[in-house]
Amino acid sequence: MIPVSVVIPTRNEAANLAHCLAALRGFDQVVVADSASSDATAAIAERYGAAVVPFDWNRKYPKKKEWSLQHPIVRNDWVLMLDADEIVSPELVDEIAALIEKGPPCAAYFIEGRFVFLGEALRFGHRNCKIMLVDRRRTRFPHPDDLDVPGGWEVEGHYQPLVDGPVGRMRSSLLHWDRKPAAAYFGRHDLYADWEARLAERGVLAKLAENESWTRRVLKTAFRVTPCRWLVAFLHSYVLKLGVLDGAAGFHFAMARAFYYWQIALRRRTLAADARNAGEARDTGDAQVAPLPVAGRKS
Repeated sequence: MIPVSVVIPTRNEAANLAHCLAALRGFDQVVVADSASSDATAAIAERYGAAVVPFDWNRKYPKKKEWSLQHPIVRNDWVLMLDADEIVSPELVDEIAALIEKGPPCAAYFIEGRFVFLGEALRFGHRNCKIMLVDRRRTRFPHPDDLDVPGGWEVEGHYQPLVDGPVGRMRSSLLHWDRKPAAAYFGRHDLYADWEARLAERGVLAKLAENESWTRRVLKTAFRVTPCRWLVAFLHSYVLKLGVLDGAAGFHFAMARAFYYWQIALRRRTLAADARNAGEARDTGDAQVAPLPVAGRKS
């Protein structure tokens, strides 16, 4: 058995969890940190021999991933942090086993995720890359100012953990395959968009980027200030990354990414308009009725 603990945060992941767990039989321990799922998540986890640890968020830090890393039930220093819709490949399992056997030279490792969209494994297009294999003794998470964000959630957002030591990158990848309905996908990304828009207005995203490597920090900063990010995201996935070669699935995946960044832009404009209207209401002494919009005024 590979002396690595796999930690999976869940809430109502019955549609995905069995596929994730079936690929983890070679690991010494699998821990599912579950948030009172109302579906068969816990039963599926137990059927595959995973330890189920209940998580009840108190709307304070630590959030779920950091809490799980610190939990005494985790018995290995090296931890693979997975989401329930991520499936490790046999090649990745073998690479992790070889790395741990010889002794990892780094404190953590990025792992690339290849997306499955509309039931098709995309060969091209955008891929995500996250720090997922970590020495938990040298890993912690940032605590950004997001606890009051409406609709905020219990799991850390779109930012990387902080690692005390060098960070490497695995050669093998995993599959990111969410089997939930499309409505769940867009609902989740609606929350992500609201979170990112609010943190961007507060300047928190720029601070989070300071924890990244120089290359990732420059790329993220440049993209954050790029006009029409939705269009750039589409062209990046569909043209630059050759998503066009994935046919209809590649096109719709690129469109979904474009829609997400359009949502963020819309949320930021909405927040600015709300703040302006609230200020005007205070100035007029009437906090109940917002002024009528003026034609031609930009939001």
